[in-house]
Amino acid sequence: MAAETAADEPAELARFLEAVAGRYGYDLRGYAPTSLRRRVAATLRQSGIPSLPELERRILSDPALFMRVLDGLTVRVSEMFRDPTFYRAFRARVVPLLHAKTHINVWHAGCSTGEEVYSTAIVLAEEGLLDRCHIYATDISPRAIEDAQLGVYAVDGLARIAAHYQAAGGAFDLARYTTEAYGRISFHESLRGSVLFFQHDLVGDHVFAEMDVIFCRNVMIYFGGALKERVLLKLGDGMRPGGFLCLGMSEHLWGAGRGRFRDFAPNERIYRAGEPS
Repeated sequence: MAAETAADEPAELARFLEAVAGRYGYDLRGYAPTSLRRRVAATLRQSGIPSLPELERRILSDPALFMRVLDGLTVRVSEMFRDPTFYRAFRARVVPLLHAKTHINVWHAGCSTGEEVYSTAIVLAEEGLLDRCHIYATDISPRAIEDAQLGVYAVDGLARIAAHYQAAGGAFDLARYTTEAYGRISFHESLRGSVLFFQHDLVGDHVFAEMDVIFCRNVMIYFGGALKERVLLKLGDGMRPGGFLCLGMSEHLWGAGRGRFRDFAPNERIYRAGEPS
């Protein structure tokens, strides 16, 4: 009960977020309050720390503890070929337009542990585009980036993932891209070597430039309205005119961000960038 009470106290949560921003530079103050309170309460329960002020005191003097807490607050969820209809639409509608380009910049913003990055790399490889792509994959969590760079995952649910791959228009068998051993699969170097992974805070850090495709899927569902708008405008600033923005199936354009993108395949949450106003 103490953890729930602490997480539901607005003043304590506000002080905690201010302390995190001041000490470590991660600004979580624009995250959706209800979702954030829920994750703070879960973090308190899992850590056994009795209150939010005590958690604040400990993380300010223990950066390693803070990084573990950050993982809990920023939600590490990813899955190979999540939402197969999205990947099928990307393959059928976006890829043909990318073929006209000699060099393609792709950014996975908020890539978590990398499963969806490798999904994209597989699609681009099968469509003959991977050799001319630079894929950048970033996440706020250094620990998530370490896992993503390794490209090694448990085989749990592999049959479901294989079905999603086929539903997404997969042309072969996933075994073509992976090696399985000791209950885990690892992606081949031909895929891992096509991606540059590094830590990046979508909220606080500068945006990339000259992107042809930006994937920011299932990231902004955790943001409040003002932060969603700000991030959408930042993403628009990082895109070439006519570039493609790919959001999660529960996400949509927000506020002034609507003016920076137009519908392309809206049912699959794929939008196209226009000229900055």
